[in-house]
Amino acid sequence: MTDAKFYEQTWDLQYKHALGETTSRFLEGLTQQKIWGRRTTDGRVLVPARSYDDQTHMPTGEWVEVGNSGTIEMFTIVYEPFKGLPVPPYALVYVLLEGADTALVGYLKGLDLKNQKDAIAALGIGTKVYVHFSKTPVGSAADYWFELSK
Repeated sequence: MTDAKFYEQTWDLQYKHALGETTSRFLEGLTQQKIWGRRTTDGRVLVPARSYDDQTHMPTGEWVEVGNSGTIEMFTIVYEPFKGLPVPPYALVYVLLEGADTALVGYLKGLDLKNQKDAIAALGIGTKVYVHFSKTPVGSAADYWFELSK
């Protein structure tokens, strides 16, 4: 048996794709400081809004504005740099917003993440957070972030 061999490769891809009606409306809502989901046939509200139910694959229907507060369902703290992403450390959180049945991912700001143990304790599952919006929204996921509730 020989030692494992590795081939290092970097891909730098640039692409452009059509957003479609549902994603376009969701992103437009961010410019108005609103987060929208869509209701499924069984009444769940999917956030971010999706055209199709992730469980039944049926089209979603009614648009529903969800709340700007919620709880952390999952998180990760990044301490290593990645091309095109913020300078570490930074945290990504999945938040179940009031009125939603699926979690929305976003950056968490306003918390010192340098001490990993303290940061993990502060970001426990169930921790309450609020959505904050950019003062100059452009209709992208960078228009919002989460902060711990006070």
